[in-house]
Amino acid sequence: MSISIYNTLTREKQEFKPIEEGKVRMYVCGPTVYNYIHIGNARPAIVFDTVRRYFEYKGYHVDYVLNFTDVDDKIIKRANELGDDVFAVSNKYIDAYLEDVSKLGVKKATHNPRVTDTMQEIIDFIKDLVDKGFAYEAEGDVYFKPRAFEGYGKLSHQSIDELRSGARIQIGEKKEDPLDFALWKGAKEGEISWDSPWGKGRPGWHIECSAMAKKYLGETIDIHAGGQDLTFPHHENEIAQSEANNGKTFANYWMHNGYININNEKMSKSLGNFVLTRDLLEQHDANVIRFFMLSVHYRNPINFSSELLESAKNSLERVITSYHNLEHRKPSSTNLDTNQQEWVDKIAVLTSRFEAEMDDDFNTANAISVLFDLTKEANVYLNQDHTSPHVIDLFQERIKAFLEILGVTVESETALLDEEIEALIEERNEARKTRNFARADEIRDLLKEKNIILEDTPQGVRWKRG
Repeated sequence: MSISIYNTLTREKQEFKPIEEGKVRMYVCGPTVYNYIHIGNARPAIVFDTVRRYFEYKGYHVDYVLNFTDVDDKIIKRANELGDDVFAVSNKYIDAYLEDVSKLGVKKATHNPRVTDTMQEIIDFIKDLVDKGFAYEAEGDVYFKPRAFEGYGKLSHQSIDELRSGARIQIGEKKEDPLDFALWKGAKEGEISWDSPWGKGRPGWHIECSAMAKKYLGETIDIHAGGQDLTFPHHENEIAQSEANNGKTFANYWMHNGYININNEKMSKSLGNFVLTRDLLEQHDANVIRFFMLSVHYRNPINFSSELLESAKNSLERVITSYHNLEHRKPSSTNLDTNQQEWVDKIAVLTSRFEAEMDDDFNTANAISVLFDLTKEANVYLNQDHTSPHVIDLFQERIKAFLEILGVTVESETALLDEEIEALIEERNEARKTRNFARADEIRDLLKEKNIILEDTPQGVRWKRG
């Protein structure tokens, strides 16, 4: 079955047809690096990493580009507040971003271009737009003319007249039409700047992604992705710039993830419900945060609360426990003479269901439901008196594969035990053999304090994290 993607441009699901067979060219808008990222920034990082992972699972090679805006009004302001230079501030927060998303299981991008490393390409891009009549210079600034580009507003599904009615010319702007937007900003006194045909200055926000996408992925790309808030004006302006300059479709599929609410209210600094990703990572397991983020379809808003995060933790723990129960049973399994094909077939059906949900616009919420069904079947299988190592391996392989697509890792059970805990479990086993139940209970309570919960099963002692 082929993959279908909800395309914001057409407002319908479309079958994914790559430009080049077996390859995906994917550009994701990254952060403006003036502070640590909040969980709203973490959502697209997780969502589109999962999209990438599923394409790779299906055999595609993915060229994945995520950019950094490392010079901007906010960064300059932050640098002034800290008494530091722009490069020091941007480098600090780029490193912090990469550290945070790495903990969340986000794979390294093929390229992480920075604006400051793409300056010549940006200047050349702007010059071409001026030469072609889509942009004009005004006292050191350069503006793009949306009215010169037929089809402006097609991504946000707004007419140019509707857009103009809400546009204003700000103090200090020299543009001819309220809709015109800056491609190049003339330098202010003391600001970081670069030489250009229009004098010293720096790029406007929108032009950066057009230039970087072209440099690393070509004039037409398969997928352009980002948060819902970027649809207008950022992505709308990218389309206008790129298609005006290149004379080609910029991106065939546009993907946008929904907002995050905090306790049913939109996250904002003014409401005081602003949650930094690194603060959340200090309080909760990264696997749980990621699992929670994927428990809702990426296009839908997601409500964040401690209770919902705890529910995600319990759900994921059941999946991980099932995986380790399979591992624990393996040594006592035998190559059975009885036919195990029934279980092999069940696993195959569940795999097909999981893939069907992911093929349908990467519906991780429904795919996770299939994962739960898989672990339920595994638990039923383990309740049998006799099990086959082959079937156990199949269950484990599928659980691990599904979790890998979701970007969740299964830790080795033995790696979680240190020598002290191993010794205590062994001592408890001996205490039970000698009917010293007081000592056995004492050890159980001690291990519970260390967040290790023991379960006595017919196959021996099992443990899990509490």
